Amino acid sequence: MAMKTIRATGQLNAGMAIHVQCGQQTLTMDQPKNAGGQDLGPTPLEAILAAVAGCFGTIGRFIAHQQKINLRGMRFELEADYDPDGLLGRNSEVRPGFQELRVIVDIDADLDQAGKADLLALIEQRCPVADNLAHGTRLVSRLA
Repeated sequence: MAMKTIRATGQLNAGMAIHVQCGQQTLTMDQPKNAGGQDLGPTPLEAILAAVAGCFGTIGRFIAHQQKINLRGMRFELEADYDPDGLLGRNSEVRPGFQELRVIVDIDADLDQAGKADLLALIEQRCPVADNLAHGTRLVSRLA
């Protein structure tokens, strides 16, 4: 199959809110009021957690369809640890990204625990968001 390219465009104006056009949808990310934002949407870091949940759910649905599993639903609990000193520039020795991202998945399907564990492993293996996080996709940025 040929490579596909997806695109998004974003805009930061006054304030902290970033509006990103993704296909026909607009995603607004912001900071909480105590961090100078207006709390108009999730922070970019929270959006990563949401993207992982969204990808796990979508890929879970694809796999369930392919394997004829009656997947009634999934529930996700996500949390990640980071040191704000890195992203705020207070300590150049501190990584600005997540140190660890943990996902707890509750799968509602007619599978035993081993079957659910196998399904979760396959979801994680096929989820492009998890792959990007785990394998450090090359980032290329340049001025317009």
